Amino acid sequence: MTHLLPLADEPAPERADAARNREAILAAALRLVETRGVGCVTMDTVATEAGVGKGTLFRRFESREGLMAAVLNESETAWQGSVISGPPPLGPGAPPLERLLAFGHSRMRVNVTHGDLIRAATGTDPVRSRAAAGFALMHVRHLLGQLEVTGDLHFLAFALLAPLEAMALEQQRVDGVSLAQIELAWDDLVARVVG
Repeated sequence: MTHLLPLADEPAPERADAARNREAILAAALRLVETRGVGCVTMDTVATEAGVGKGTLFRRFESREGLMAAVLNESETAWQGSVISGPPPLGPGAPPLERLLAFGHSRMRVNVTHGDLIRAATGTDPVRSRAAAGFALMHVRHLLGQLEVTGDLHFLAFALLAPLEAMALEQQRVDGVSLAQIELAWDDLVARVVG
């Protein structure tokens, strides 16, 4: 059914020029993050790179943190798509234990790769948005259920996800632990939880 007017609880539809600006801004910000690093990306550099006024950038994203959150959201959405419908073992089609291990390794790599972006998007709070955290929690709980793990699956999923957070990974790497060692340790933790 097509509505002529938006319903009261629906957001206003995005204008075509606003959508083009949003896409240009996000593409420019991502290019700058990848080529110069997060620390060198300012609202001025993004506005120039995207060919929009700085006012447009601030109206759309309010702050640098808001812009970095939008860039991170694009990456998060793509990653979640690979979990939901990508090839196995991360995506459907592999046994649940293989999927769980692939999920953890993939999440670690994403968080290590985007650590600076995560910090820039979340300010002093290193945890991702509730939606992203909720997705990961739901997926791990689902896989634990498929593996017939007993106990409080919600808590166990939290326990498995905690070492995958950017801050935890960063601390381990500062302590000289390689990503390969962290992956092996996480695999051991999973094996202990799964039994």
